[in-house]
Amino acid sequence: MGPLIDDLRAFLGARLLTSEAARAQHAENEAWYPPALPDAVARPATTEEVAQILRACRAHKVPVVAQGARTSLEGHHLATRGGIAIDMTGMDRVLAIHAEDLDVVVQPGVTREALNRDLRATGLFFPIDPGANATLGGMAATRASGTAAVRYGTMREAVLALEVVQADGQIIRTGTRARKSSTGYDLTHLFVGSEGTLGIITELTLRLHGQPEAQSAAICRFDTVENAVDTVTTTIQMGLPMARIELVDDAMVRGFNLSSDAGLVESPHLFIEFHGTEAGVAETAATFGEIAAEHGGHDFTWSTLPEERARLWSMRHGAHYAMRALRPGARSISTDVCVPISALAEAVSTARHEGDKLGLVQVIVGHVGDGNFHCGILVDPEDRAEIDRAHAFAKTLSDLALRLGGTISGEHGIGLGKRSKMRAEHGPAIETMRAIKRALDPEDILNPGKLLPDD
Repeated sequence: MGPLIDDLRAFLGARLLTSEAARAQHAENEAWYPPALPDAVARPATTEEVAQILRACRAHKVPVVAQGARTSLEGHHLATRGGIAIDMTGMDRVLAIHAEDLDVVVQPGVTREALNRDLRATGLFFPIDPGANATLGGMAATRASGTAAVRYGTMREAVLALEVVQADGQIIRTGTRARKSSTGYDLTHLFVGSEGTLGIITELTLRLHGQPEAQSAAICRFDTVENAVDTVTTTIQMGLPMARIELVDDAMVRGFNLSSDAGLVESPHLFIEFHGTEAGVAETAATFGEIAAEHGGHDFTWSTLPEERARLWSMRHGAHYAMRALRPGARSISTDVCVPISALAEAVSTARHEGDKLGLVQVIVGHVGDGNFHCGILVDPEDRAEIDRAHAFAKTLSDLALRLGGTISGEHGIGLGKRSKMRAEHGPAIETMRAIKRALDPEDILNPGKLLPDD
């Protein structure tokens, strides 16, 4: 490792960190995974520096892992085999806003909140909003989504083009600012969701949207999770234009009350948002209220006040941290299945039943408008038996999702936690993925041990 450190320090200088404190900071994660210490942390400022780092690491056969805000729930950014952690947060400039074309060019270290602050004066916004204030590079690498996916889609739809540094240090561009192209292989979407295993993203061109004339946030409580899910299913099947429709169960509501004094009745709720014209929002809200009432909904209220909307979504985005109030000192394991909307009720009901049967402390939250929900399982990090039960539960849910025609991960990605189920979902296509990995990274230096199964 010494010769590589010397090579990297020659052009990075003080931006190559080898202290115990710096390495430990880049070894942590938001979930239950144990810390994984890199041998050094590189902080590049340019695409060319990223390319130099990769050329050096490949020459020395040392693994690299790109890191952003390190908010992953699946351990994508952990240096489980040591090597160099490339901290991309210093590449954090918005390079160009093309308001007339509704697109923006950014570096990977820009966060979603920072981008939207820069866009305020344009009347445009970037709608993909995972719970954490993640970097856009990390969001693309994991194919993230968020609460607004039911209307605006995911990072798969949001990314128009990329600049990527490959394992050998070659810099390539994929895609253009054009809204469509039928030229060659779709390399842009090969890298979106590849979790840093095929290349490192150094620039993104993203699709933007106009701020709607009117936005309204709403809330409705239910006696059972099943009634709430049935409301969602009916709403989507009727084609009602929803901007957000989020499920939180009674345990999650209790977490909100404990962590932020939310003052909510501790029963399942839907958090909803409507976008459109003032008249359209009012009409959609009224129709949704009727659907909710038919399925046993109570206390449906909606408001166009910005402060009410901000309060609701700030609470929802903080769910990962709020649920820890239910069991202080616990770590979380999160499931992430996504099923066809017609199978949502069965999937959620089974999840609750199986978790209770195993005696697990769990909450259910989800972007249920597109069939995606999460079971947040709170475990004692010192209780190996409880952790094993939680993992068994997660595998049961993955099997259920596949049986129902769904996927083992709707938005969190695979990382370390779901590799064992990849073959069950993709079958022989795993070998095609392996062939792509071998072609682009024959030395296996790019985030090794992630995404693809061992077998």
